[in-house]
Amino acid sequence: MKYFKILLLFITLQVTAQQGGMWIPSLLEGMNEAEMESLGSKLTAQDIYDVNNSSLKDAVVHFNGGCTAEVISPKGLILTNHHCGYGQIQAHSSLENDYLKNGFWAMSLEEELPNNDLYVEFIVRIDDVTEQVLEGTNGEMSAKELQSLTDSNSSKVLKDVKKEDWQRAKIKSFYKGNQYFLFVTERFEDVRLVGTPPNSIGKFGSDTDNWVWPRHTGDFSMFRIYADQNNRPAKYAADNVPYTPKHYLPVSLDGVSEDDFTMVFGFPGRTNEYLPAVAVEQIVKKVNPSNIAIREAALKVIDGYMKQNDEIRIQYASKQARIANYWKKWIGENLGLEKSNAVAIKRNMEAEFTSLLKEKGLVEQYGNVLPQLEQLYAQIEAVNVKRGNFNEIFKRNNELMDIMFRLDQMERAAAKGEEAFDRSRDIVVDKLISIYKDFNADVDQGVFEAIMPLYTQNVDATIYKNTSFTDLKSAMKVLDGDAKEVIKKLNKDKAYKYAKPFIEEYHSSLDPDYNALNAEINKYQKLYMKALMEVMPDERYFPDANSTLRVTYGKVKGYEPKDAVYYDPITYLDGVMEKYVPGDYEFEVPERLRELYATKDYGNYADTNGKLPVCFIGTNHTTGGNSGSPALDAHGNLIGLNFDRVWEGTMSDIYYSPEICRNIMVDVRYILFVIDKYAGASNLIEEMTLVHPKQEQNLN
Repeated sequence: MKYFKILLLFITLQVTAQQGGMWIPSLLEGMNEAEMESLGSKLTAQDIYDVNNSSLKDAVVHFNGGCTAEVISPKGLILTNHHCGYGQIQAHSSLENDYLKNGFWAMSLEEELPNNDLYVEFIVRIDDVTEQVLEGTNGEMSAKELQSLTDSNSSKVLKDVKKEDWQRAKIKSFYKGNQYFLFVTERFEDVRLVGTPPNSIGKFGSDTDNWVWPRHTGDFSMFRIYADQNNRPAKYAADNVPYTPKHYLPVSLDGVSEDDFTMVFGFPGRTNEYLPAVAVEQIVKKVNPSNIAIREAALKVIDGYMKQNDEIRIQYASKQARIANYWKKWIGENLGLEKSNAVAIKRNMEAEFTSLLKEKGLVEQYGNVLPQLEQLYAQIEAVNVKRGNFNEIFKRNNELMDIMFRLDQMERAAAKGEEAFDRSRDIVVDKLISIYKDFNADVDQGVFEAIMPLYTQNVDATIYKNTSFTDLKSAMKVLDGDAKEVIKKLNKDKAYKYAKPFIEEYHSSLDPDYNALNAEINKYQKLYMKALMEVMPDERYFPDANSTLRVTYGKVKGYEPKDAVYYDPITYLDGVMEKYVPGDYEFEVPERLRELYATKDYGNYADTNGKLPVCFIGTNHTTGGNSGSPALDAHGNLIGLNFDRVWEGTMSDIYYSPEICRNIMVDVRYILFVIDKYAGASNLIEEMTLVHPKQEQNLN
């Protein structure tokens, strides 16, 4: 016991420097559990993850493969971000029922709206299968041989896994391929829209406030999971019933104060914390700037059209948000990496690593790792930048070029026979239907003219007047017929003839050259990860994010972004009114919200100072995919909803610093206030379990 107290004291003294990390919830016992306790947590590792009993993991779901959501009632009600549900909200919106502008609230189960292709996924259990997956591998294998054997071993593991018929299984790599875990999951595919605030709350501040603090955005939406009569996953059916969860999160009304413990539980998408300095430098100086320029040019065109036309505003709302999100993120990432001197810090660490190799007699085993990575990154730089630019133009920012890329895939499938062609054509047709629903040829041409010069001098905007692929009807005429007929018609289309050489270059050189070099980089990155953990064992190592369930913990904390500037960790409704600009699409405030503010009609949701809290920040290490993650207090109650990071702190995908990095969360009391006082959807409040953990603790 004495030793344990000394350990806790040591961790407490170190904790500011030690915060950060995305930890596997099944492996929290020991260091992580003690560290959380030193920060104020009252939770055990078993409270968080338990296979045999209900635990916090049973209330957290992967939302549509890209965000996180949490169950907040015994009737399968889930909470996620407004921007995570934006595609569904937009799909249900029209000029007659503009849910983006006006919001939507189901006052009964019957009013809840079904969604095509929307799913949530629970984690049933996590098993370490490293030994089975790496069986027979060795350091002498090429990258291709190693991948082939691990894939084969993984297939065997998946074939033999013990699970229920309705459950799924997948294997994910950790620590750059040095460890593997099996995830058994349950996927529910009947998920219905329950409620959303209007854009003027859910997207308040829009692009101007995106990735920055202070923030005043009510970034939330609500859905409900439906199951069959046995409470198991099922496709949409009218007789499905609300899902009964193994665990749902109680909602705290007590709010937060600076230095309160916070835990964020979710599915972070992708980080690269262990990149060598040469890779980070390439990102900062080459990759990010070129991609930023492309998105900036596209956004300028789209924003101009959206401001002039309400129909285009609705059509392009989701697309504009998607493009703007990473444009601004990359700018902030560069700012943070430069401000924190991340490249220099990594260089110094690599010098220490090299010195320790000599000291420990490991030069022969690992001495070539960093020199090889330096050489490989020098080789990949040009192709990495150009391939990234191709993806930005032909897959992400211009829809006509995206269509051309997909049509080229169809032509390639035709070479494999009529059956392969038919399958590919069906996929293309489905995608075209989706694209043309929200397509405007004038907007897309404007984007083309703005971004194509950043890739090539060969820019021909006349293709928009001489192609069949700016509307669905004429596109379908080209796609009608057998493979030979369709391919012949396709190759006469001016847009296709224009795009095809670029696409062929991508397939013949850009992509294969990149993949070959990247495979070698991954091989040495894996060896570097292994070497780091062996040569510098006292450092803290968490696996990079890979869209699997993780826990990150920290504290509510303000920060100092620049000299003589300090930001408090909590914002209030007062700040919404200070930013209010009548008629401005980013800073409009609904009349009902202005009325509630004027009368200070905050119900039970005001802070102890009488103000209504909106957002707060903490030191939790988050990334894309953590959007919609629950922010939990020391007892596992819901206190907020994660939705963003401070601008410079977006560098945490590559380098985490507790001094700069802050995650941004909506205060759950603002969410409850909007549902209850603003929308009048008290039926949803009544489903939840509202608690006062701080009051109860004081009474005890």
